[in-house]
Amino acid sequence: MRGWWQDFTDLVLPTGCGGCGTPRTALCARCRTGLTGRTPRRVRPLPEPSGLPVVHAAAPYRDSVREVLLAHKERGALNLAKPLGEALAGAVGGGVGVGGAPRNPSTNHPPLLLVPVPSSRSATRARGHDPTRRMALVAASVLRRAGWPAGVAPVLRQRRGVRDQVGLGPQERRANLDGALRVVTGGDALLAEGIRVVIVDDVMTTGASLTEAARALRAAGSGIALTAAVVAASPDSFEINRN
Repeated sequence: MRGWWQDFTDLVLPTGCGGCGTPRTALCARCRTGLTGRTPRRVRPLPEPSGLPVVHAAAPYRDSVREVLLAHKERGALNLAKPLGEALAGAVGGGVGVGGAPRNPSTNHPPLLLVPVPSSRSATRARGHDPTRRMALVAASVLRRAGWPAGVAPVLRQRRGVRDQVGLGPQERRANLDGALRVVTGGDALLAEGIRVVIVDDVMTTGASLTEAARALRAAGSGIALTAAVVAASPDSFEINRN
């Protein structure tokens, strides 16, 4: 588990770019452009799971984007939470507005509730932080500054153990996660009709995690408007308006 001094050192003394290793910068201009420099797009995995909500992503999961996400998630580079959260905010905005987070939304626009896909308790302990929740908090702050009434509600929990998804195919991933999530006691009170719920995660590959999160949320709250947003998605799913 990371100590507080490691977190502090990461924040004030970046050792190199999280994407390419360029010295003395947390994220170089080229890697930042790869992460946030394109218009978020709707993404669809093949095969597309039944029940998957509309998903938008900020960038394809490859090259420097992949390295930045892994540095934040697995190597505890907490100074990358800000650019990753900004990318996630753009993906959220791609699903609820036009061209990213709107600058002047209507005052009667329904509030946005960002619901992170949860990590297991053991993974959170091993990493020393919850990467998706950290990014979601940054994204909500970015959206509020843009005029959206946005907040974060970590209401999902794992109800049973699941296997590591690495190496599993689409059907195996769906079977592994089927029924694995639940809404915490009292969490359904936040899922009122008129609330726009956005499931958020770091990466989408097969869509199994987002589909299971959507199932759990729909079971707990009726009448909610549900979409999803991720920082990155597998390159073959990164396209617009595929029919």
